[in-house]
Amino acid sequence: MDVGVVSRSFPQLNNHETAELLSKNGFKWTELCFSQTDSNYWVYNGHSDMKNLTNEESIKILDTYRNEGVEVTAIGVFTNLLETNEKEAEENLAYFERLIEIAGINQVPFVSTECGFIPGKRGVNADTYEADFQRIVENVKHLSKIAEKNNVSIAIEPCVLDIIPSAKRMVDFIDQVGSVRVKVLLDPANLIANNSEEDMFAYLASHIAYFHGKDRKVNDTYGRAIGDGDINWPLFLHLYHKYTENVPFIMEYVNIDNFCDIRDRVIHFDEIASFQFK
Repeated sequence: MDVGVVSRSFPQLNNHETAELLSKNGFKWTELCFSQTDSNYWVYNGHSDMKNLTNEESIKILDTYRNEGVEVTAIGVFTNLLETNEKEAEENLAYFERLIEIAGINQVPFVSTECGFIPGKRGVNADTYEADFQRIVENVKHLSKIAEKNNVSIAIEPCVLDIIPSAKRMVDFIDQVGSVRVKVLLDPANLIANNSEEDMFAYLASHIAYFHGKDRKVNDTYGRAIGDGDINWPLFLHLYHKYTENVPFIMEYVNIDNFCDIRDRVIHFDEIASFQFK
């Protein structure tokens, strides 16, 4: 089974070093977040000043990975689409739009994001939920038009901790946005508390852009490396092959010291699946 790893697993490396490391160890895909030492623009749940990331510089960075045989599946945005401060919200959207443009210039098929959150108010809050949900619907409608112009799709990562906390809610969200440019970044660790492995594929298989590979205990807040949580990986990988064969599977929550060992766990679970589900 082919496996990838997110570039932000290696913040201590530059892009050339990261690309060489992935290629040398047989990783096929990456999610690029512009988080390396020579392109440090990534800000989780926010935005950064992108003026120095020119079109030419973005092409140079993307070619660095491609020249090493590593496919860039997506550019990671992961900004806050629920921001209520008008100035911050505008800057988050401008940041997102610029990364969509860069993805289009470089023929990267997806840009990816979580829903975002207001610090101290993450998740579903009954007093603001309806307004928050409508805010993200409208923001993604706007971004999907930009994505259409750039021949890019937006991969949204639902999570039990966020305003789109289940596979069913994600399908409803896609329907309400009403754009074929809205896809799913499926991270099973983010849904395992609300959905079984079968549920995830039953609702989302036809919408999946790519996968994040990480694990979680059902009652944990934060994720863990694959094999350290409650996901039934042989079952999940059986369903992966049944419904989404060759869709990029990209690990996160790994680091420079363990990423190959965790990849080997994936391969081991995949071998178990081939025996269990003949």
